[in-house]
Amino acid sequence: MRPGSNIKSVLSAQEWKQMMTAGAQALELKKQEVDALNVFPVPDGDTGTNMFLTIQSAARDADKVAGASISDIATAASMGSLMGARGNSGVILSQLLRGIAKGLEGLVSANSLQLAQALQAGVDTAYKAVMRPVEGTILTVSRETARAAVNKAKTGGSLLETLQEAHKKGLECLAKTPEMLPVLKQAGVVDAGGQGFLIIFEGWIGALSGEAVMAEGFRQEQKPVLEHSGSSGSKQDFIQVENLEFPYCTEFLVKGTDLQVDQIRQDLYNRGDCLLVVGTPEVVKIHIHVKNPGKILDYAIQWGSLHQVQIHNMLEQNEAMAHALKSETAESVEDLNDKVAPADQPLKEFGVVAVAMGKGIADVFLSLGVDEVVFGGQTMNPSTEDIVSAVRKVQARQVFILPNNGNIILAARQVKDLVTDRKVHVIPTKSIPQGISALLNLNPEGEAADNLQNMERSLEKVRSGEVTYAVRDSQFGDLAIAAGDILGLVEDTIVETGQTLLEVAKRTLEKMDWKEHDLVTIFYGEDTEPQEVERLKTWLQEEDSNVEVEVHPGKQPLYYYIFGVE
Repeated sequence: MRPGSNIKSVLSAQEWKQMMTAGAQALELKKQEVDALNVFPVPDGDTGTNMFLTIQSAARDADKVAGASISDIATAASMGSLMGARGNSGVILSQLLRGIAKGLEGLVSANSLQLAQALQAGVDTAYKAVMRPVEGTILTVSRETARAAVNKAKTGGSLLETLQEAHKKGLECLAKTPEMLPVLKQAGVVDAGGQGFLIIFEGWIGALSGEAVMAEGFRQEQKPVLEHSGSSGSKQDFIQVENLEFPYCTEFLVKGTDLQVDQIRQDLYNRGDCLLVVGTPEVVKIHIHVKNPGKILDYAIQWGSLHQVQIHNMLEQNEAMAHALKSETAESVEDLNDKVAPADQPLKEFGVVAVAMGKGIADVFLSLGVDEVVFGGQTMNPSTEDIVSAVRKVQARQVFILPNNGNIILAARQVKDLVTDRKVHVIPTKSIPQGISALLNLNPEGEAADNLQNMERSLEKVRSGEVTYAVRDSQFGDLAIAAGDILGLVEDTIVETGQTLLEVAKRTLEKMDWKEHDLVTIFYGEDTEPQEVERLKTWLQEEDSNVEVEVHPGKQPLYYYIFGVE
């Protein structure tokens, strides 16, 4: 520890920036440990990864801001975390950072009480962002951490003493989370989100004390590897730009006073495409594709000073991306480009963005009229920015988003605040079968309110199930589960376990009361043998030939089957 660091009373902008980076580095080293704190023993533990990618995005954006106030650094970190947020845990973390930025607004530096109060503002913001807050989660842990920080700071604690006391109380709260949530106690784990938050907090303390552990290679951007089919919302995707009307991707920050975010967005609305304007009265981030970047910069400089100006020629980028994709994917560049709507296509009233894992599932969505598919699902939740990018590509006045995973709904809801040049509706689909059911209830000629009602009501008419495998030994209810067992889930709850795929699949479908319905839809995964699929289909037909059975090669990873019964 540096001499005197324990009595430091004022936190500078540069030190807050270092703390953000150290927090991300700390979680990078331990993200797999957090991933392992999955309540279910299924291969989808991704809390640590999601939180890391979120805090990494925050730290990266904060690091780009030079010679600024702590308010500027916090605002940049907040924007970075918002765009990089993945999964429920990542979105909640982004809201914590958003509230911290509000708490530090207008400050050049911060003393211990101001920082503690900013932490409390972060907690308040996060609680408001969650429709039904659940105690025993990252929300509870962050709340107790902030409360301890405020109490310590009010008694004259230094910055380091305040954070250390807050961390101590946070750990005590984390240890109690199994008593607050029975599902944690049964699984024998503490809350993963709370653990991830405290690891970030450890990084902050390490940076302030001079004992931060640096993760080698952290500065290199790390994102999940996403598949390519249709046009996903990933930055890795590209569009056909040989005749692109707006070939220059222009991105920068404007800093000033009393910046009018809505007015800036309105002024830039017809000057290009893929417009994104977000920010505060002091800092605004602008992203737009234009013919002439100079005109946009000339306009923006009237509002304040320009920073982090980045201009990319997408014609040049497309050539490089096309070469890379030809080498790395089996699907041709021409096929990918054919699925991207021309920029001058007339706007339709409704468009759809769907999240899907597996090329086969994506193909089904595209065949049913989905405009853009964002690849993601279990273990690879897309970021808010990924979904924003997909929404921007849809040539429609109103866009419906189908998250198709409970851990993606919060990130999808953030898009509504970021895309304001069209109406965005999020249908809270938690599974692929729910997404398909909602899609089939969209009437292109109908009214938005009727579509919303019909699509949401359709979710009640379909039951969803999955068959996967256990990644560790555990006890779930009355089920004793061993690593490697085949697991059957209905509505995200483990209902069956066994040694053979066919038997577990049968019993899972029986728990879904499939004979009481008219249709069974099966998506089989990339690791499911064709003969297994045929045996299951034959059994269904022999048991009840009156129930229609549809079978599709979903090609999804990790899950042998995804079932829909309606």
